[in-house]
Amino acid sequence: MTKPIVVTATDTDVGKTVFSAGLVRAIDGCYWKPVQAGLDGGTDSETVAGLSGLPTDHILPEAYRLATPASPHQAAAIDNVVMEPARLDPPACDRRLVIEGAGGLLVPLGGGLLFADIFARWCFETVVVARTTLGTINHSLLTIEALRRRNIPILGIAFIGDANEESEHAISSIGGVRQLGRLPWLDPLDAPSLKTAFDAAFNLADFTP
Repeated sequence: MTKPIVVTATDTDVGKTVFSAGLVRAIDGCYWKPVQAGLDGGTDSETVAGLSGLPTDHILPEAYRLATPASPHQAAAIDNVVMEPARLDPPACDRRLVIEGAGGLLVPLGGGLLFADIFARWCFETVVVARTTLGTINHSLLTIEALRRRNIPILGIAFIGDANEESEHAISSIGGVRQLGRLPWLDPLDAPSLKTAFDAAFNLADFTP
């Protein structure tokens, strides 16, 4: 069975879900969001389903669906839910699985557990999604360092936003990671525009074993 790809980010609202939609469509895989915090206005799984154009059976149900739009540990406390690590094991899938975390790498899940702890237990190749705007060098290098401290393999870094060659080069060279490509902000953002942009920005061979 081909190992999953984990998608994490340097922060929240970076573009991780849009990248995940583009990736899962490109590899014709399955998508899984272990923890969804916030249900009003649509979930990340619903966004990925719409932007990827994949059949509904390629979008696997979340382990936890929390009503409150907050950090998972806070949302779980408000919803009176205790997250069990065993329920966060990836579900079975006959295609390559794309797993999207929540926010950044060190987002807490409660009980002292971080997303990074779950990723370290899995030890799957991980893509870091980063902005190209001011501050991204520091945030990206800190995320790369945190992954390496936990021996989590890094597939590479994917940028979202307008081109910033200096920052992109600094992160990949100082961090010693592969620069996978850059997805521009899309307007309109829909399945056809994402397909065109993703295929132009990324090399499918980088994501296939």
